[in-house]
Amino acid sequence: MGGAAAEKRMSPPDAGHAPAIASALRTIETECEGLRCLMEAIGNGLGTAFSDAVARISAAKGRAILTGMGKSGHVGRKIAATMASTGTPALYVHPAEASHGDLGMIQPEDVVVALSWSGETTELANIIGYARRYRVGLIAITANAGSTLGREADICLTLPKAREACPNGLAPTTSTAMQLALGDALAIALLEARGFSAREFGIYHPGGRLGASLRQVREVMHAGDQLPVVRRGTGMRAAIAEIDAKGFGSVVVVEEDGRLAGILTDGDLRRNVFRADLDSLVVEALMSVRPRTVSPETLLAKALEIQESMKITSLIVVENERPVGLVHYHDLLRAGVA
Repeated sequence: MGGAAAEKRMSPPDAGHAPAIASALRTIETECEGLRCLMEAIGNGLGTAFSDAVARISAAKGRAILTGMGKSGHVGRKIAATMASTGTPALYVHPAEASHGDLGMIQPEDVVVALSWSGETTELANIIGYARRYRVGLIAITANAGSTLGREADICLTLPKAREACPNGLAPTTSTAMQLALGDALAIALLEARGFSAREFGIYHPGGRLGASLRQVREVMHAGDQLPVVRRGTGMRAAIAEIDAKGFGSVVVVEEDGRLAGILTDGDLRRNVFRADLDSLVVEALMSVRPRTVSPETLLAKALEIQESMKITSLIVVENERPVGLVHYHDLLRAGVA
């Protein structure tokens, strides 16, 4: 029963699927046309207003307050979430709730970003009036620059007219795709203007695989007594004993002053296991003198990329030319990166 169902799901589309597939392609193509119009608009005048909006939000001492009704409101929530997660303090205020006390969430140092395709959304009237009365910055995202919202705004980001994907031309589809794209463009431009780093991004994204990949090596590395380490000149038997004791399949070799000299791995030993003089050798006879290293600040995602591309299981963590830790592939698995 389950196998038959799986086979049915994996089979090529037949004539019965054709209408749905054609509809999907028409919708996506129509929305792509809208996005192409948006790109052209940014190159033909909208770009100036966009730059002004980025500068206005960047200079604000407060937050970006996103607002809008209906589908525009849902887009506004997403833009606020994207901004907040990329270094621009932001929140969404529902325009209807604003009329019943939530206007108190908006302060003079904030900048309101209001979304309305028509620019005449009745529920936005009180927010617009409040922003004008208390000199709160107001940025409009609308398709109608001559609307109430467009006229009252300090900066109007005028979206180009475009055909909705809905066959009736009614359901917001292309219009919301353009709103969302412009909002994402604002968030990324603000991120770049602030020089928002991957490390800062990790502070706001501690959960899941993304959060794990943005953690630093210092958070998972083995250090202190856990670090397998011997000095140059150590005999092979002592080095093997250290490998067995620490269980990482390798031992870090250091100079007399503590600087990194190399690494001896299980692989090095296996390749030389039949040497008659193995017991008489010292570690530098078999060690690799150019081991792969990372700093304590290296992101776990970068550590994983190095290990997988170089096909190695351990990285030595170095600070001031001295080994301070070791990170194993299993550590990255436990951290949820791999």
